[in-house]
Amino acid sequence: MKTIEKITLVLFSSLMLIISVILCLAIFGWLDVGLVGDVINAAITGSVTSKVLLGLSIIFILLAIRCIFFDSSAKNKEEYGNGILLENSNGKLLITRETIENLVNAVVKGFDSAEDVTTKIELDKENNLTVYVNLVVKENAVIKELSKNMQNKIKDTIKKSSDLDVKEVNIKVKNIEPTKENTLEA
Repeated sequence: MKTIEKITLVLFSSLMLIISVILCLAIFGWLDVGLVGDVINAAITGSVTSKVLLGLSIIFILLAIRCIFFDSSAKNKEEYGNGILLENSNGKLLITRETIENLVNAVVKGFDSAEDVTTKIELDKENNLTVYVNLVVKENAVIKELSKNMQNKIKDTIKKSSDLDVKEVNIKVKNIEPTKENTLEA
């Protein structure tokens, strides 16, 4: 919580406490309602006190508008929108999309049949991961087996390194790269 929000909360709470105590005292008959009315009337009609009360009222109105309509965590949410925010009692951890994409790229490059890879990560509001992999494979690759092994390895690696569950791993084979021996013969 920022300092201005703390001050606003303290001021609002103090004001509500004073109003509640005065109302309780008036309801129980321990405070004369006419006396309260006379004090308020004197404060409003006095030239100095009315200006002070007007200034305080304007400040309270502006602080209330700020707290109601302008959320301070919106900036943090934008910053965290680039990744997944994990929190525990020790603090916060932000795992960015780029980190997960690099992790996926490293996993894919570990397969011999994979030549070139580009990765895209999507996060939904519940922080579910969907991984999209565009891949160029060698011509001797068994694509169905390769993609199944890749999907499992990507899910396992992300779970192991970040404790995040992957909803889907979608692989798109965009090209088959001929082996270098075949390109030399041609």
